Amino acid sequence: MSAGHTAVTTPAAGDPVISCETPQDECGVRDVLDRLGDKWSVYVVVELAAGVLRFKELQRRIHGGISQRMLTVTVRRLERDGLVRRTVYPTIPPQVEYELTEMGHSFTHLVKALADWSIGHRTAIAAARASYDASPQQQRERRQQP
Repeated sequence: MSAGHTAVTTPAAGDPVISCETPQDECGVRDVLDRLGDKWSVYVVVELAAGVLRFKELQRRIHGGISQRMLTVTVRRLERDGLVRRTVYPTIPPQVEYELTEMGHSFTHLVKALADWSIGHRTAIAAARASYDASPQQQRERRQQP
């Protein structure tokens, strides 16, 4: 274990999870999770997993209607992080294509695992939400809201 990290063992899997020892010690995790955990980055990676796309094609494929500006910001950040490769062809107007790098493709395995987990636990999550929302404490809090 490197300095600044502690191993926390999850009861179910037994595999260690890296945790920072202090809030000031981000150990590189927060920066990466902030980028990869945002809604649009995941959508871009999922769409590019199928292959090379032009900007407008990518924008059309992203569910939820991403704006041109937000897509530009997102692909630039992913390019900066080494997950997306941007290729500009010297035509008039210039053609720009985006594709995942090797590291970007390796991230798709994590996204798939998360999607599989979500699908596998969808019913249990819905039941937990219904139970939570029906609890007397939650009903009191809802009545107290303006």
